[in-house]
Amino acid sequence: MRAFAILGVVLGHWLVTALVASGDGRDLHVASPLEAMPGLAPLTWALQTLAVFFLVGGSAAAKGLRPGEPWDVRLRRRLARLARPLPVLAAAWVPVAAGLRAAGFPGGSLATLIGLVLSPLWFLGVYAVLTALAPLVVAAWRRLGPWGAVLLVAATAAIDLGRFGLGAPGWTGWATVLTGWLLPFYLGAGWAHGALRSRRTGIVLLAGGAAATALLVVFAGYPASMVGVPGEPVSNLSPPTLAAVAFGLAQTGLALLLHGPLTAWTRRPRAGACVAAANRSAMTVFLWHQTALMITTVGALLAVGSLAGLHTAPDRPSWPAERLLWLPVFALALAVLHALAHRFERPSPRPDGGRANPAAGPRVSPRASPWGVPGRNPPPAPDGRKAEDAAATQDDPEARPTAATGAGLRRFHLGPHAHHRRDRPRRPVRAPRPRPVDGAVDPGRPVRDRAPVDRAGAADGAQRR
Repeated sequence: MRAFAILGVVLGHWLVTALVASGDGRDLHVASPLEAMPGLAPLTWALQTLAVFFLVGGSAAAKGLRPGEPWDVRLRRRLARLARPLPVLAAAWVPVAAGLRAAGFPGGSLATLIGLVLSPLWFLGVYAVLTALAPLVVAAWRRLGPWGAVLLVAATAAIDLGRFGLGAPGWTGWATVLTGWLLPFYLGAGWAHGALRSRRTGIVLLAGGAAATALLVVFAGYPASMVGVPGEPVSNLSPPTLAAVAFGLAQTGLALLLHGPLTAWTRRPRAGACVAAANRSAMTVFLWHQTALMITTVGALLAVGSLAGLHTAPDRPSWPAERLLWLPVFALALAVLHALAHRFERPSPRPDGGRANPAAGPRVSPRASPWGVPGRNPPPAPDGRKAEDAAATQDDPEARPTAATGAGLRRFHLGPHAHHRRDRPRRPVRAPRPRPVDGAVDPGRPVRDRAPVDRAGAADGAQRR
């Protein structure tokens, strides 16, 4: 589910974010095709998938709670994958910004580029806060159940009413950053505890959320676009409005309905491996996809000048088609950045040579296994994955592959080395034979062709012996 959500975010940013070159070609500013072509607003309904992220995040956080684990230890464990790639991104952009400044780009253009890099990071801040509150969210679900979601919707509606209807200061609307995104996170926690499993629940959320969103857009004046549009007085995302919350409920219902078919599809070994790889790379893709867009845009501008669909203003009907031609180039740049930066998303090895994560499997002596020989690969995890992949995903249930394990998947992953598995079938352990009672028939002996024994006679015989 997370893999499809990250795909929507990446495509959404690449399609609605245009860096337009003006003047001498060094002055860059951001424009959106939604500003000149409002008819493209339905595109944002498919590509704005933030509610799915928080739904999956709430489910993963609830499943990752361990009884008796200290709060700070749990928080470090959950947020380690989010924090590791951030210093690398910052360190990479320091020399890039200096080089662009030396190439003649003005300060306004640099501020625009750096703003695009930093703009997605608000999501990580909100996600970190909600992850820290996960024990309280789970406790609230156990106490309130679905009524907690009703309270969150009512709180968002009250904030919007004060902001748009009663003349409250605009800064009060930022309270919906907590109430709006806490709602799918809260539903994710309930989903992890067995709720929201019925098909009827998914249909009600999808139909009710879609109907509420349509009514708010048509009769209450909310924007039709589910992302911000430059020049518009109201954005459905900054801060999230009641329309965005209703749309998130519709996305939640759709995600619940699609979870079963998607899970069945990912049980295929190749599909499961691809989805697991995408989940393990989610943070790298999320952090670097805007950088891939800017590298392509600025590099082409310096090399050949202004190009259609890349540097031109998105105000012509042909611009979307021209933009689609650049998506493979953006993807190629992102693949190169992923190959360079993905290693920093993985946990670092312990100084003693062991693994910091128990999911990576037991340590094997070099004398006991051919995997221990220097230069060979480490032993696989118990489910057939590579050790470093298992270490990167043990605290994130949604990042684990959903493909079925077993002999077939073991052969697919391990090939001829499957006989080295430590979890191969063992001989069954037989229960000990019960000891006979004095005077009774031994239950461990065969009873065929044995005449009935008189209990009184058996007792007399025992006394004579």
